[in-house]
Amino acid sequence: MKHRLSPAVLAEFLGTAMLLCAVIGSGIMAERLSGGNVAIALLANTLVTMFALYVLIETLGPVSGAHFNPLVTLVLAARGSFAPADRKLAVAAFIGAQLLGAVAGAWLAHLMFELPLLQWSSKLRAGPGQWLAEAVATAGLVLVILRAPAGKGAALVACYIGAAYWFTASTSFANPAAVLGRMMSDSFAGIAPASAIGFVAAQAAGAVVGVLAAAGLQPSNP
Repeated sequence: MKHRLSPAVLAEFLGTAMLLCAVIGSGIMAERLSGGNVAIALLANTLVTMFALYVLIETLGPVSGAHFNPLVTLVLAARGSFAPADRKLAVAAFIGAQLLGAVAGAWLAHLMFELPLLQWSSKLRAGPGQWLAEAVATAGLVLVILRAPAGKGAALVACYIGAAYWFTASTSFANPAAVLGRMMSDSFAGIAPASAIGFVAAQAAGAVVGVLAAAGLQPSNP
């Protein structure tokens, strides 16, 4: 699908900002209200993320495709989602908007909860299990996006991410922009800067696996 660039870039900025605001803000609220029960806090964080994803994809999908994720943008660009004449510019603009949106979303959450605007997470998330979890989460996300029937992408993506919050050891970031935003929030949903590179590398590997899996499911030509 081809999109007019300026509204689409704005949609990617707003969508990523609101997604990160929802993830981080709900994490802060859940941690404050859960009385130290991490399972309840994670459940609340999961449900809010699912609802926000569904609403944002349904609302902004007609404008930009609702990527909100640099890896999704790269995958869809490789599959012809942008006009060849402006593909490089569009991809760069989308990814730039997503990264800026992630930072803006983190800051907005901090302002609403009267926390310091500028901060870095101290929550370490590292190790082979965490990296494998991010690869699995991202592979599944890409597979769902590429295989979702028309009109059902929003629900399927939201449900998949909600499930992956619980069946992956990393709670399913599956998004380099989310890593950036959450890296800049020392809260329930945060990730320490030292852990960010490993997560992003695992996500990139997972995206490749997701593309290959989707290709393998395509029917063979007679």
